[in-house]
Amino acid sequence: MIKHVLELNENLYNLQVEDNTDRLDRYLSEQVPDLSRSRIQQLIEQSHVHLNGKICTSKKISVKVGDRITLEIPAAKPLKLQPENVSLDILYEDDSLLILNKPAGLVVHPAPGHPDGTLVNAILAHCPNLPGIGGVQRPGIVHRLDKDTTGAIAIAKTELAHQHLQMQLKAKTARREYLGVVYGAPKTESGRIDLPIGRHQVDRKKMAVVPPEKGGRSAVTHWQVKERLGNYTLMHFQLETGRTHQIRVHSAQIGHPIVGDPVYSSGHSVGVNLPGQALHAWRLRLEHPVLGNWIEVTAPPPVEFTTLVAVLRQRTGLLT
Repeated sequence: MIKHVLELNENLYNLQVEDNTDRLDRYLSEQVPDLSRSRIQQLIEQSHVHLNGKICTSKKISVKVGDRITLEIPAAKPLKLQPENVSLDILYEDDSLLILNKPAGLVVHPAPGHPDGTLVNAILAHCPNLPGIGGVQRPGIVHRLDKDTTGAIAIAKTELAHQHLQMQLKAKTARREYLGVVYGAPKTESGRIDLPIGRHQVDRKKMAVVPPEKGGRSAVTHWQVKERLGNYTLMHFQLETGRTHQIRVHSAQIGHPIVGDPVYSSGHSVGVNLPGQALHAWRLRLEHPVLGNWIEVTAPPPVEFTTLVAVLRQRTGLLT
């Protein structure tokens, strides 16, 4: 039996074990599915669990029929960031999930050199009553986009949604598709790039193809020619993994770097003013973490991207 009582700013779960014998952390994670198991373990270690009236800090202790358990969930601590009113292009939103069309120039998460003005600051203003993830009142950034990469990005509003979406990415059931304009003309119509990616051995601000024995992690990108534009190509990319700069590194490695990429395609110019690389997270498909239905959103490319494609079509006589 579970009795859920809301007192002031704290959640208090009173439970009585009715069947089976199990480890305390496993039992609680089954009874309180809104919390991840790691969060349950954290609460146990922080003395927020009482077993038969006494504080219990061992996650491995066994519980048995008749035991009484009290789980106290402290109010989420506010994130030490200021909410900032930034216009958001919302593609989908409900109580669990937010999917946005991110513009170029917007950093996803605060980092050295970008302490504010980020997507997280904007979400804190848009969602002032986030329940918290890991005990902190924050949005769950499930996957990131580079500062100048545009397009669809999913944000979890709850701990349950965050955990579920992370599992989808790990299991490769979520589908992330990109559009990109690259230099050159691939010889085939499609391909698969399976090259490990890691931190560049000399320039630590860059990523590179790095063998596993030197820290490279498995990275797989599928690509397909969407439209040939003379000495440029509009490509469709699908990620199987999600390493930092993955498409940008893989494209450069096969000799077709992304147009406008300031890091991996230096020396190239297309004669069109771009805010960054011509790479756009076009389509995102995932399972709703609560309802279980599949959600698919398409993010319209920014005007700079569509202008670039139009100019290249004109140059090659595809547009009259």
